[in-house]
Amino acid sequence: MPDQSTPAEIVEAAIASRRSVRAFLPTPVPRELIEQILDVAARAPSGTNMQPWRAYVLAGDVKERLSADLVRAFMEGSQHASEYKYYPDRFFEPYLSRRRKVGWDLYGLLGIARGETARMQAQHARNFLFFEAPVGLIFTIERRLEIGSWLDYGIFLGNVMTALRGHGLHSCAQAAFAPMHEIVRLHLPIPPDEVVVCGMSIGYEDTSAPENRLRTERVPAREFARFIGW
Repeated sequence: MPDQSTPAEIVEAAIASRRSVRAFLPTPVPRELIEQILDVAARAPSGTNMQPWRAYVLAGDVKERLSADLVRAFMEGSQHASEYKYYPDRFFEPYLSRRRKVGWDLYGLLGIARGETARMQAQHARNFLFFEAPVGLIFTIERRLEIGSWLDYGIFLGNVMTALRGHGLHSCAQAAFAPMHEIVRLHLPIPPDEVVVCGMSIGYEDTSAPENRLRTERVPAREFARFIGW
């Protein structure tokens, strides 16, 4: 029987089903499909149509070699720093509680207890394996651009992740790659005038993995929006 969903229901389902998946199947994803999704995502609005996004799409041996070097450097404790600031120096409420909750919810599903530093480090290192996804992306931006272009970039990334859901694919956007930009640059032709924004894992979800049972909470609109004049 054909799908009777309305366009609104299809779009809302794609948005609502987007989540950070942290374990993927090895099932290949065609290059043509990734290119199609990036073409659609690039319809994102940007100030004066500047389109500030740039992407390096990785698979196969290139991705594996990059991952191996990143994991090695991270586990050895090498010091790395992002070229931009993602988080505040000190977290405060309500953001502190939200951050702690998602962390402990994830560790709880994985059976990682408080104080198990080595296991936490090993779990974080899986970021650099792209969580075994068949496709990894590294996103960059021209360093001379300002905060407006970074805002536009966020819309583009949201489009990528939503469009993936329309094809049954999942993703995980990963700021973890930004501090490791020096190693990333050893493997990819990223010019000096580009800043590594983030990475992204793309593939089909491994539904047997316990970490993929994580469902994060969202604050309803009535708590963050003020309706005035209604």
